[in-house]
Amino acid sequence: MKELWLKLRNNEVAIFLAKTVFYFVVIFFLVYLYSYSGINQPHFIYNEF
Repeated sequence: MKELWLKLRNNEVAIFLAKTVFYFVVIFFLVYLYSYSGINQPHFIYNEF
């Protein structure tokens, strides 16, 4: 098991795929939080200047 982990850790393709999946999950989570925060509230359009 340790040998497999070391092979994956040194494999550039595996590192690229892991980073891509990680960043996709982070961006998806942030978009979800942004869209969820606007439920039952009007959009803020800078009315009070």
